[in-house]
Amino acid sequence: MKPVLKQNPLESEAIYIFREVVAQFENPVLLFSGGKDSITLVRLAQKAFYPSRIPFPLLHIDTGHNFPETIEFRDRLVKELGLQLIVRNVQDDIDNGKAIEEKGKYSSRNGLQTTTLLDAIEEFKFDACIGGARRDEEKARAKERIFSVRNDFGEWDEKNQRPEVFDMLNGRIHLGQNVRVFPISNWTELDVWSYIAAERVEIPSIYFSHEREIFDRDGLIWSASEHVYREDDERIQKRKVRFRTVGDMTCTAAVASEADTIEKIIQEIRGSSISERGARIDDKRSEAAMETRKQQGYF
Repeated sequence: MKPVLKQNPLESEAIYIFREVVAQFENPVLLFSGGKDSITLVRLAQKAFYPSRIPFPLLHIDTGHNFPETIEFRDRLVKELGLQLIVRNVQDDIDNGKAIEEKGKYSSRNGLQTTTLLDAIEEFKFDACIGGARRDEEKARAKERIFSVRNDFGEWDEKNQRPEVFDMLNGRIHLGQNVRVFPISNWTELDVWSYIAAERVEIPSIYFSHEREIFDRDGLIWSASEHVYREDDERIQKRKVRFRTVGDMTCTAAVASEADTIEKIIQEIRGSSISERGARIDDKRSEAAMETRKQQGYF
């Protein structure tokens, strides 16, 4: 389906950012998770370069514990749009001893993505990695720039970021450095959903209310899967749920919901007092969990 050509200010800004990336960098890549934000980025990139194809590949760092619905959607989207997809697997780094698998009740592979991502950046010599971070997600995001510089070890230093005045984006980097780019940095969760509705963007079924085998822990709803640790007394039951955010299933909880259309999802978000990241247990490990991971090279 051809993208709708009507624009709004947020869309126009994102398209401008995409075009600046291609103009200023030699080897960009779009970090793709199969979630709604990265899917929105794909649509924005389509519109930025239409009628040409998207001029850079997608990179998915696969933890091996992704939701099956997300992987199925990823592969179908790439085939339909004729995109280049690069996949690098956390399991490979576990197998070769570069990453150590966590064990126990709150174990997750989410943090292990850092090593795999940095190795992929080095392997392909990517100088700009486009991501779907938004400033309403988590407070460490508010310190980001649209062009956010990483050093030659992939590390982020919030004190070493450039001012971005009047939308002047500076893509000059030193040898070994790379930049993370956030075209929807000024968007909110509701902005993303409103855009998906307006553009009629297809998204994975996991975002809509569906009946699923789950269990309760610490006030959160977890998918009953072989990948998710479960105590013997944590009883499996079936319940209607959906996911507000899609990541590694070991750290991504569901929410009880009857919202089975995008319009109902938008209504639900407008009435919610809990942030989207409230269902991501990896953000709750410490007060500065996200900032620490970013400093180490994560996203």
